[in-house]
Amino acid sequence: MLGFVGSVLALFAFVPLLVFVVAPIFRKFIAGGVCKSAAKLNGKVVVITGANTGIGKETARDLAGRGAKVILACRDMAKAEKAACEIRTTTGNQQVTAKKLDLADTKSIREFAENFLKEEKELHILINNAGVMLCPYSKTADGFEMHLGVNHLGHFLLTFLLIDCLKQSAPARIVNVSSLAHHGGRIRFHDLQGEKSYNRSLAYCHSKLANILFTRELARRLQGTGVTVNVLHPGTVSSELPRHSAILDIVWKRSSFFLKTPAEGAQTSVYCAVAEELESVSGKYFSDCKPAYVSPQGRNEETAKKLWDVSCELLGIHWD
Repeated sequence: MLGFVGSVLALFAFVPLLVFVVAPIFRKFIAGGVCKSAAKLNGKVVVITGANTGIGKETARDLAGRGAKVILACRDMAKAEKAACEIRTTTGNQQVTAKKLDLADTKSIREFAENFLKEEKELHILINNAGVMLCPYSKTADGFEMHLGVNHLGHFLLTFLLIDCLKQSAPARIVNVSSLAHHGGRIRFHDLQGEKSYNRSLAYCHSKLANILFTRELARRLQGTGVTVNVLHPGTVSSELPRHSAILDIVWKRSSFFLKTPAEGAQTSVYCAVAEELESVSGKYFSDCKPAYVSPQGRNEETAKKLWDVSCELLGIHWD
């Protein structure tokens, strides 16, 4: 009997010890890749969309810490100003500002670009980070389905409006934030706006596939300009992204130990923005700071070209 009790007590003592030893190893695995570049960005100008929270905010913090002039392009100016103030305080870099940008409204996008081009002569890094996820069916101010409008078309237009400045500032980089969810996406040209059939999970996947295809076609068109563009999956990050799904939001918050922190999720964005070895790399997809597998749909050149043409038509622009 005493032997049995002793075994039970030993087990109870061993389990916490095992957790104590294993937990840090598991957390390191969850955290994933780390950007090891020590590159400085003094004199460089950076625009990051959706940088008032989550991985966008942590990306801004990192690049500000490297000396860059960082502009947080955000819809919620109260949160953006608060984030900018926090980043200025923690990094000591006073060149961190917040500017109004609502990707669900092409008028706001055009106003942001117009004001930026009046105030800044150069743009070295554009990080298209903002996004929406699992929205109930809704439309942007211009009548686009919300996921497509914000995640793809909004960034497509913003990049178009800033592309000449990027070219003039070369070498320059564009970084698009996509997702592993692109594997579940399809570009349904017959129902691009989801008016015939809508599933909010699939709508998110479709928009993330559009990010991949946009990157691929843009890279082809930017060859020889000194501007590169790459796309990434940040990992499964503890953030506000699932806020449109009450159930998923609760699961997200209760599973934080198994998710990347925003700072960990920002590592691949930072890597794509600063890594020296990516200076001439363009049109690639990264995860955990290394190349990752792209779905067959994301490698379809014809779909990428057609999506480009359709996007230009929807936005009323001509982009050679």
